[in-house]
This record gives sequence, structure tokens and C-alpha cells, in this order.
Amino acid sequence: MNAPQLEVRNVRKTYDGHVAVDDVSFTVPPGTVYGLLGQNGAGKTTTIRMILDILAPDRGEVLLFGRARNAEDKRRIGYLPEERGLYRKMTVTDHLLFLAELHGVAHARARPAIERWLERTELAAWSKSKVEALSKGMQQKVQLIGTVLHEPEVLILDEPFSGLDPINQGMFKDMIAELKRAGRTILFSTHILEQAEKLCDSICLISKGRVVLAGELAAIKRERGGNVFEARFAEPPGDLAGVAGVARVELRDDAHRLHLEPAADPAEVLARLIRGGARVAQY
Repeated sequence: MNAPQLEVRNVRKTYDGHVAVDDVSFTVPPGTVYGLLGQNGAGKTTTIRMILDILAPDRGEVLLFGRARNAEDKRRIGYLPEERGLYRKMTVTDHLLFLAELHGVAHARARPAIERWLERTELAAWSKSKVEALSKGMQQKVQLIGTVLHEPEVLILDEPFSGLDPINQGMFKDMIAELKRAGRTILFSTHILEQAEKLCDSICLISKGRVVLAGELAAIKRERGGNVFEARFAEPPGDLAGVAGVARVELRDDAHRLHLEPAADPAEVLARLIRGGARVAQY
């Protein structure tokens, strides 16, 4: 079996006494799409920044390509941050040439790739336009192109669908699927469960800085199938029976057993619990 291209081992990060990420671990196999799932403020971006060595963990470690990180790994990774950053006065092509150069890609090699990607993303007609003339969705496509131009082995995308209309979301999903078929390993964060279910081979669900659930999505669905699941909470929850999709609740030792309505999706019910402020310790 091929070694994982990314391993996060028991990382923890605090800010001024606030625990942002607490003992988070997960493994991303090569050639897969891995979803880092959780509500805003769950700790996803902090985890990504520790993976990229933008932040140093207080404890724990991150392994890339089966070993500790080194300076050369930056050329093997493509990163799309949640905060978009483009030089608005540059033309689309010049901006992409600049980004390619930052990753050591010569203009002669970058130009054909830029032309292919602009055609693929329906931006070819805008190649000589300034970035500031583009819509937000177009600008996000430009930034994603800049993320993949140097043909990184691992792509890390932080909330890539944020602010996109349904058409551009569909195009981004198609691009992610295309990159996976090309052998890329992709980690992306999202707070929308449906996106993770449609795209991911595996997921890690984080709530309030801690891992609630992690593993292969197909296995999770098999194990959690049916209309009953158990959850343990870090703090006493509110009215669980009032959550949409929950028919009744039993208390067994320190676990709550939730009986769901026949059409309810257990993963969506869990997402509703977290959105409602429940601190899920185990699922």
C-alpha cells in the first residue's frame, strides 16, 4: 500500500488560552479527495495553516510524503486560501504567469497550460482583461488556476466554494474530479455536508477543535446506516427531540441514542446538532 501523502498527528493549537485545535489526527491517502468538514470556527483553517507550516502546532506533528516537512515540499503543494488575494491591476494572463514564476515554472512552459485552463474554465475571452474587471466567481477560477499551474502533487483548498453561484460551484466540482483523475491528492475544507458527500473519498469532521468522526466515507455510511445512532456530548445537550429528523431519544449510560425519522439522513442530523451548538464528543 502506498504511504499517505499527508498525515496529521495529534496537533494542538491555542491562542491566548483559547484552544482552537485539540488533538486532531487524520491521514490522507494518495490520489484521493479528503474533506475537512466543520462549521465556521471549528478549527479547519487553523489545521490547514499548521499543515502548511504557516502556524506551528503547540504539539503534535505533520508529515508530508511519509516524512517530516522540508523546504522543497512547498513546490509539491498547491494552496488555495479562503482569503482570496489577486493583483487587481494585472491582466489575467500576466497574473497567472506571475504565479507560475513564483513556483519556478518558466513562462514558455506556463503559457500553454494557462491557455488550456482558461479555455477549460470559460475565461479565454478574458485573458487580456484586468483582474478587477472580473466577477468574484471568475476571480476565484483564476486563483484556482494559479494553484494548479505548477502541477502540485497535493492540493489544499480552504473553502473553495465560498461565494460561488451554483454554476461555478459545479465547475469547481468538475475541476476537482478532473484533478483527482489526473492523480492529484486533494484536501479541501467545507462547512457544507452535501459538498463533502458528493466529492470525498474520506472525511474528518471537526467540532470546536476536536475530531468527532474520521474515515472513509463509504465505510462511515455503512457503519452509521439505518435510522438510529448514538452520540456522546462534551456538555449536556438541549432538546434533542426537537431537532429536525429526530423521532425520539433514549439515554444509555453517558450516550444519547437518537431514533431518526425514516427519511432522515444521520449525517445531516449530526450537522444540525453541531450547527445548533451541541458539543459532540463522540459519534
